[in-house]
Amino acid sequence: MTTKQIIFTGGGTAGHVMVNLAIIPAFIKEGWTIDYIGSKNGIEKELIEPLEGVTYHAISTGKLRRYFSKENFKDPFKVLKGTWQAHRIIGKKKPAVIFSKGGFVSVPVLVAARMRGVPAVIHESDFTPGLANKLAIPFAKKVLATFPETVDYLPKEKAEWIGAVVREELFTGSREKGLTFTGFTNNKTVLLIMGGSAGSQKINKAVREALDTLLPDFNIIHICGKDNIDEDIDREGYVQFEYVQDELRDLLALTDIVCSRAGANAIFEFLALNKPMLLIPLSRQASRGDQIVNAHSFEKQGYAHVLEEEQLTTESLITEIEQLKKEKVTIKDKMTKYRSSEAKEKVIEIIKEQAQ
Repeated sequence: MTTKQIIFTGGGTAGHVMVNLAIIPAFIKEGWTIDYIGSKNGIEKELIEPLEGVTYHAISTGKLRRYFSKENFKDPFKVLKGTWQAHRIIGKKKPAVIFSKGGFVSVPVLVAARMRGVPAVIHESDFTPGLANKLAIPFAKKVLATFPETVDYLPKEKAEWIGAVVREELFTGSREKGLTFTGFTNNKTVLLIMGGSAGSQKINKAVREALDTLLPDFNIIHICGKDNIDEDIDREGYVQFEYVQDELRDLLALTDIVCSRAGANAIFEFLALNKPMLLIPLSRQASRGDQIVNAHSFEKQGYAHVLEEEQLTTESLITEIEQLKKEKVTIKDKMTKYRSSEAKEKVIEIIKEQAQ
């Protein structure tokens, strides 16, 4: 029997990789040959390249900037180069199917897939499709959505709602290992703060200015982003990490409430783990506004409080965190009524159906 081959793609942020990380092990277990096409310097390279059984290929890619830059004039040529590189990789590997999680690195891959006649499946996590996926959708056979409402923004003949894909390992965390990793020794409420894979300077600043007020009542785990650790702060009950991967499951097992950006993959993981959230979405000045829509959707359902970045101050952060602590039991009760679908199995089944 001939070994099936599959290519995964997606990157730019951790959110564009996490679903791939959730489903790749299933294909490894079934003996598929797995390749991954990503960018040369993106976080996807850091997350995927160490995986045993996956071959990583770096290609040239462009980037959407919401400000003037001379790089904007170079990007079309980068995308053309990336398309040629992806075309060559696909021609050599001859995959049965391609699965894309989005991000701008995926656009040349999907274009090349169409040129090579290879079926592609896209996964859209956000409430409304991002620009990269909008560009790539015409080249895909199927588009899978996390939010049921997203189907209304997609071509009807391609769209299918499958729910949230959550990494199974997140359910295997150990509170005891989390205590050992953080060094916490008391029973204070544990607050986990995450500013996205790149971190957030504004959130980091507000959190650190709020430590005097928060630390009497909270132990704080602060995942602050690459090069954002403040070495001058050494406080009992406050630990900083640039980024965590394997240890995240243990930190989540230890966590009582979360303060986070509002990337769809992350917030659905918090929901599946019953972690009440204070969401601080990226502003419209820094994004297309997808996180704002995600956050207010969760707020409407009673899973989260929302603090717009424009209203973020040390005082507003403290107020919202203290209020979230008071309401955590009520919020957790609403979360327990949420039933995540068998999304991962659905995605795998659909990918296999599309394989030629």
